[in-house]
Amino acid sequence: MTRPPLDPTDAFAELGRIKLDENSLDDVLQRVAELAKRALPIPVEVSVTLVRGGTGHTAAFTDELARDLDERQYAHGRGPCLEAAASGDVLSVPDLTADDRWPDWAQRGRQAGVGSSVSIGLPIQEAVVGALNVYAHMPHAFDDDSVSILKTFGAYAAVALANAQLYDSTATLARQMQEAMANRAVIEQAKGIIMAERRCNPAEAFTILSKVSQDSNRKVREVAQTLVGRAARTSGV
Repeated sequence: MTRPPLDPTDAFAELGRIKLDENSLDDVLQRVAELAKRALPIPVEVSVTLVRGGTGHTAAFTDELARDLDERQYAHGRGPCLEAAASGDVLSVPDLTADDRWPDWAQRGRQAGVGSSVSIGLPIQEAVVGALNVYAHMPHAFDDDSVSILKTFGAYAAVALANAQLYDSTATLARQMQEAMANRAVIEQAKGIIMAERRCNPAEAFTILSKVSQDSNRKVREVAQTLVGRAARTSGV
């Protein structure tokens, strides 16, 4: 069911009510795409491209048409949404019948009834770049006001990306710290067991652990876990 159009001011207000900390990145980007579609005075379809490690995918879309035209670009490794994502700029295709930069993609778009498009590059992050892509059936469908509206939606999508990237980096760091602390704890336990059995000091105990690790081609942590587990079973713990 098609939802009624929104005044851009109302659409921006709805953007502001999206809680980035209570929704997944894909959910936020889907909402951005839907609101962008409703905020323009012309019929359009919207998608959001994300590029990680050189590979593009469509994280949100309002219609299969938009996703299909995005994926055509991913398959060939070139196109307006990929170039906008890489540069962070606005890339406009005013008339697909007169644009020869991406002939295969333009032909596919014309066959699908697309007359023009615009892609808004999202500010570059550490690991993710992206673009807000809008496809219209009419040629020359996007005037300066329309592009200005889309830039606002692109900026909000960029904030969502930045927050998601920060959350992911923070969560990864916390997980790595927890793993490091757990590894250190089991290694210290294993050293204590060796010190008690061999009557040696901590440095000598770690040397013994390291040699077993090398001889058995296992990580020091794995050797330590095996030793601690065996000691626990022996003691009946």
